[in-house]
Amino acid sequence: MATDLLGSIENILGGDFASKAASQLGESKDGIIKAITAAIPAILTSFIHKASTAADPTMLTNIFKRADVQSAGNVSSLASEGISSNLISKGVDLVQSLLGDKAAPLVNNIANYAGIKASSAESVLHTTAPVAMNTLLQQGGGQGFNITNILAYLNTQKDKIFAAVPAGLGLSSILGVGNLSDIGHRFNGLIGGLKDNFGRAAASVTPSGTKKWGWMIILLVALAIILWYLMKGCGGSNTETVTVTDTMSATVVETPQEKIPVETPRESIKVSLPNGKTIDAYRGGIEDHLVQFLQDNSQKAGKDVWFDFDNLNFQTGSASITPESEVQVSNLAAILEAFPKAKIKIGGYTDRSGDSLANQKLSNERAQAVLAALKGKNVNPSQLQGAEGYGQQFAKAAADAPDDQRKLDRRISISVREK
Repeated sequence: MATDLLGSIENILGGDFASKAASQLGESKDGIIKAITAAIPAILTSFIHKASTAADPTMLTNIFKRADVQSAGNVSSLASEGISSNLISKGVDLVQSLLGDKAAPLVNNIANYAGIKASSAESVLHTTAPVAMNTLLQQGGGQGFNITNILAYLNTQKDKIFAAVPAGLGLSSILGVGNLSDIGHRFNGLIGGLKDNFGRAAASVTPSGTKKWGWMIILLVALAIILWYLMKGCGGSNTETVTVTDTMSATVVETPQEKIPVETPRESIKVSLPNGKTIDAYRGGIEDHLVQFLQDNSQKAGKDVWFDFDNLNFQTGSASITPESEVQVSNLAAILEAFPKAKIKIGGYTDRSGDSLANQKLSNERAQAVLAALKGKNVNPSQLQGAEGYGQQFAKAAADAPDDQRKLDRRISISVREK
């Protein structure tokens, strides 16, 4: 019988960890335990979702490399320290790789579900992630690192994991799926596709240690096998759309040197509002998340509840909203009209590059520009509780980090103060 993954992780993060974390964060132990029991299945479900939609299975090994804390000591020993810098440093990168811009709404939902501060929920999530993934690695991988064995083991655990996700967490909406069982169906397809084509080549890969070049070579061989399998029968064509099993698809552009996966377009959806109107949006976008939140009576509004715009841009270095961004501004105005009790505040943020005072000024001007645009859409003034620029004070990426990391810090958000 397979070892209970959830139970093993909860044993590590229960008891002493929960007590110390509660003391460190200034929260009740019950609140921290509730946050942990939400964060564990959320992280594991996010990994299953990431795996089920991966165009290149080798990306999964990179997730485990980010999670690897074995070189810093035993996972249980680290967790016994409570909220430790060792786990947090691994968890920030790991959560970003699993969830990207979906991490913020998950943090807010965990905070609301557990009745704790958003900052405390974020610390719990960043600590839980490496513990959960390392426990999965240890229990599913056996000796060394065998991605096929890990995924097959996870497949035996997924139903219990999905069942453990709290109903009020809104995880399916955050991940952009109809329900969690949809993820399970895609994951089953992934398992069948990997057993023959990836498992044998990746069997001896280890995420850390002295055989660095050895596992890198094996990964390259595995990738070559997968790409050959995907592209065989293409008849010399330079561009080919292929399907892996029933659920995984990728468009591949081939040159004599490489095959480059092309990003799948975002899914357009119709979001229905309670006043009978509908708006065009993207699955998993701010409109989708915001309407779900406003309709869910179990989710509480507050100053720590924030939603990031995902299709709002400005002219470079200015507070001028680009014409194509007007669509999302109009959508937000329509949502506020449909939910007349909702009250929001606008927040502006920048990355750490450049002068901090100039960044604060620009972020404030941009937040004010969005506020003015909403007023121009005839939004009820009582629903708009101001705008504020926070500059770089909440930025996570370093000033010299790659732009794909820093761009996550450049954003406009709304805080739902009342609903």
